[in-house]
Amino acid sequence: MAWFRRRRQSGGSPGDRPADRADLEHLEQFVRTRRGVEAYLEPRTTVTETTILLVASDGEWTRRRIDGPEGARRFAHRMAIPIYDVALMGYPKRMRDYNERRKKAQS
Repeated sequence: MAWFRRRRQSGGSPGDRPADRADLEHLEQFVRTRRGVEAYLEPRTTVTETTILLVASDGEWTRRRIDGPEGARRFAHRMAIPIYDVALMGYPKRMRDYNERRKKAQS
């Protein structure tokens, strides 16, 4: 008997969904309306698909799914912003500082 066997959805783990046009539009809007935006590639995990993190010069950030590492690189090239690999570079300090400022403001 296979009581504990799980069915896999085509394309990955349960709950996964690829990037869609709304994700790309959000990312494009963020780049157009912020200064000094850099992209950070976050690799696929067992829980999430590949994501791209955009961080503005003031530390404000956003994250969305993207169609794999090559899709992230194409997006960054098209938007003329630098792209870094989080596994190699880590997250920028200005992002952590931004999160800390928001946390204090909410208290």
